[in-house]
Amino acid sequence: MSGRTILYVRHAESVANAGGITLPNNEIPLSEAGKQAALELAEWLPAEPALVLVSKALRTQQTAEPYCRRTGAVPVVEPLLDEFSIICPSLIEGMDGPQRRVVVRPLWEEPAPHRRSGPQADTFMEFQGRVRRFVDERLDELPDGTVVFGHGIWLGLLLWHALGHQADDSAGVKVFRRFQQGLPVPNCAVYGLRFLALSLGPSADTVRQ
Repeated sequence: MSGRTILYVRHAESVANAGGITLPNNEIPLSEAGKQAALELAEWLPAEPALVLVSKALRTQQTAEPYCRRTGAVPVVEPLLDEFSIICPSLIEGMDGPQRRVVVRPLWEEPAPHRRSGPQADTFMEFQGRVRRFVDERLDELPDGTVVFGHGIWLGLLLWHALGHQADDSAGVKVFRRFQQGLPVPNCAVYGLRFLALSLGPSADTVRQ
């Protein structure tokens, strides 16, 4: 893995980030402000990406679309990049952002790694398994210059594991959550993941926020 740099981009502002009414997780589109930010981001990212990856979520695909249009890249959907779905949308249907936070906050305050909050939700262990599988099965084969359009909690867990930590019980998830909330990953943040000779994992530099 010596000498490779992969850019990891958090998606632009979605309607959920802007406080809009609940939608199925992968169907949440960008807000108007997010669409404009994606256009500006496309002009800043490298002109010749080796590969562009997106999650199954519409918001990552819409963030990547202006960039792919500019560069001619064809985005590849990578399901292992999907974000943590902590609660089924049917349980928070019709709620706006502040209302959702009231419901979701206790799930983080008293986490249960194997709890599933509704049929379309993940357990934390399933989510963690996706991130670990990405590292084990996909990361080594990504070429230098890959641009990944993904999600904030997902990146937090990748970096948590890169630092040698685990989150396999309630206490571990609580500590991870504190770490993740303190990590600067605003919408359109870009992290450069550099893979160095003899390193055990990626070092991360914030390229742009």
